[in-house]
This record gives sequence, structure tokens and C-alpha cells, in this order.
Amino acid sequence: MTQLRGQAAVITGAGGGIGRAIALAFAGEGASIAALDIDEGRARETAEMAGGNSRGYGCDVSKRAAVIAAVDDFAANAGGLDILVNNAVFFHYAPLVEMTEALVDKMLDVGVKGAFWASQAATPHLIARGGGLVLNLSSVAVSFSVKNAAVYTSIKGALDAFTRQQAAELGPHRIRVNALAPGPVSTPGANSVITPEGWEARRARTPLKRIATAEEIGAAAVFLASRAGQCITGVTLKIDGGITIAGP
Repeated sequence: MTQLRGQAAVITGAGGGIGRAIALAFAGEGASIAALDIDEGRARETAEMAGGNSRGYGCDVSKRAAVIAAVDDFAANAGGLDILVNNAVFFHYAPLVEMTEALVDKMLDVGVKGAFWASQAATPHLIARGGGLVLNLSSVAVSFSVKNAAVYTSIKGALDAFTRQQAAELGPHRIRVNALAPGPVSTPGANSVITPEGWEARRARTPLKRIATAEEIGAAAVFLASRAGQCITGVTLKIDGGITIAGP
């Protein structure tokens, strides 16, 4: 598989779940990847699974200097940068009145500022390359009310707006900016807060009567990064089995 042969991609939050799935999907299409994760061991594990010139970095994306250092190091070793995936997130579900300042700050620092810092770090490299892709991870949660998720859905809504803004701003540099909005996806993180009964309820509400896999999110990311997606920018692509149109 060679759709991304010769390309270099940075994926934040790539130590597991959707981030790892996207990293491995890119690697499977010939790209070199930088897996950034706050857990350095898991980041390096993803890079080893990806093979080639891939690298793993222990990186707290809420720290601007750390993100810039990791992206610059990878771009120097890979000979440039073509793709950035802003996937890192920290989530906690609770009624808004119960959310502490520390929790809200951490969620915003990782989910919003992390995307800002990574985009700041990647943009000069993408411009030097003559174009590329920034891919933000949104969620179908922005489309309807989700219990106890006020901060999470606000963050994902911010990333949708950020996607549109940056698509217009970076378009003249031939940089495309899109977002993926997965529906329910079974990952270790999701399974820590969703019971088997909860998964079945979500499956039942989905018109296709199935839940997308992390690998299918990776395949959608490959599509947007490939030649087939070269005239797509400023969009949020839902991979949700139709749950959004069915309602909450």
C-alpha cells in the first residue's frame, strides 16, 4: 500500500486508541510517523509497530515548547513534514457544576491549546513542503446533547471552528485543514466510561446497527491525506454509522 509513500506525519495522542489506529494506517500506506503521547513508552510502542523511520516522543501537548521541540526534531530527521493529526485529548464526564478548575484547565490545555501548539509547530514545516494536511479530531458529540459532557463537547466544537478558520487561513499555502468526527468507537479510553449495555444502546440507535472501529477512523484519515482528498478542506467528516441523523 503506497498512497502516502514518502510522506511524514505527526500524530498527537498516538499511544493508543484512535491515535494509534491513524498512525498505523498512515504507516501502512508508506508514511513515516511521529507518535506523540504523554506516555513515552506507549508512543515508542506505536512507532515500533509502524516501523520504518517512525519515532515515538513522550510529549505533553499542553506545553508549547515541548510540542515544538518534538515536531522540529521529527521534521529534521524525516526531511520535512506533510501531515499533522491533532488527536490528543483528556476527558472527564461530570455535571458542569461538579467540574473543578483543575479538571477544566487540563481538558482545555490538552484538547484546545494542544491543537493550537501542534498547529503552530507544524505550519512552518508544511509551508516549506509546499502544502499538506492538518487533521483535527472532532466528535459527533457536538451535534447533540451528551449527558455530563459540557466541557468535552465545547472542546470538540472549538476544534470544528478552528478547522474552518485554519482552512481559510492556510489554504493559500496549499495546506488543507479538515476534521474527523467519529461516533462511538470502542477504544480503551471509551471502554473505561461506557458499559457493555451502553455500547449496545449506542449500536441500537445507529441506522447501520454497528459501531465504527478505530481502524475505520484510520482509513478515513488516509482518504483525506491521500490524492483522493486533495480538493477537500474546511470540512468535518462524520464516521458514525448514521447516529447523528438518527438523533441522540
